[in-house]
Amino acid sequence: MIDIEFESLQALGLSPLIATRAAQLAARDLPIRLARVTESQRDCFVLHDGRSELQARTLHALVQQLQITAQPLTIGDWVSVQVDAHGQAWIADRIEPVTQIARRANDGRRQPLASNVDAALLVMGLDADFNARRMERYIAMVRACDVVPVVVLTKRDIAIDAQERIAEMYARLPATVPVLPVNALSRETCTDLGPWLHPGQTLVLLGSSGAGKSTLINTLTGAGQATGGVRKSDGRGRHTTTARSLHRCPHGGCIIDTPGLRTFRPDADARTLAASFEDVQALAQHCRFRDCRHEGEPGCAVQAHVDADRLDNYKKLMRDAQRGELTALERIALRGKWKAIGKAGSRRSREKRA
Repeated sequence: MIDIEFESLQALGLSPLIATRAAQLAARDLPIRLARVTESQRDCFVLHDGRSELQARTLHALVQQLQITAQPLTIGDWVSVQVDAHGQAWIADRIEPVTQIARRANDGRRQPLASNVDAALLVMGLDADFNARRMERYIAMVRACDVVPVVVLTKRDIAIDAQERIAEMYARLPATVPVLPVNALSRETCTDLGPWLHPGQTLVLLGSSGAGKSTLINTLTGAGQATGGVRKSDGRGRHTTTARSLHRCPHGGCIIDTPGLRTFRPDADARTLAASFEDVQALAQHCRFRDCRHEGEPGCAVQAHVDADRLDNYKKLMRDAQRGELTALERIALRGKWKAIGKAGSRRSREKRA
């Protein structure tokens, strides 16, 4: 039987669904207990079982299984742990995550960022870091993973154009997405984020370097994370946080801190990502043509009511997702097509000059 102390593990984000899945694990010869991955290192993982932290390695059989399914262990995963006669802790099984936020690398590989997350705090500074189009992409990608997005706009107290940018974000995003302008250094931030900090809840912080994620972690948890400044020229920050880690809040809930995101390619198909632009999808039902592409067709209800820049961002995200669905042969064929078009255009230009 697996050892599950629900009350102590609830402070680490244990939910009844995870507990049910864990209880279904097959019995083993050695005693097994449930723990959560709170930090990943190069050759081992830091786990917490509700009573204490321990370092554990992964059994070879599990490593092979995870490699076959391309589902590596990541921060926030729940695992079963067994301790051998020498006191070495081993990860024996991985509980199937309820949710997982992941992105695609440039080579197409899937990179999990955090597992078993209830809500994502999408952090963006109201200074030079502000970019409404990037926030829309974050929201689309998070919603595609069945995770609730919460927009957190930091540096409200020091940004020059804070009020204008806050108003822009409210006007641009659907009303179903919470937008919270905060001063990450103020204790009032704990009250603002209180609805998402209940026991058993897990949050993850996502955003670019210098947006104030580590400062927010310090305010909410007292973790003492290292923080750094931003460049005055463009507002970009340095990678102060270099590894993902899970922190517990004093009044309940857990928060996963992540390094700054410079690229965040979607790990979802075009249809799933399109559903996250709920205003565009709702208006598209009223377009005159069923296959309307919202590019100047008569009777287009989307172009008449959706901000033009938001619509352009939607189209770009759809193109990126569709390219991601292409096979290797289809990508080669597409590159060949555009290469031929480019050569034909160059040839016509030379003929005209001649």
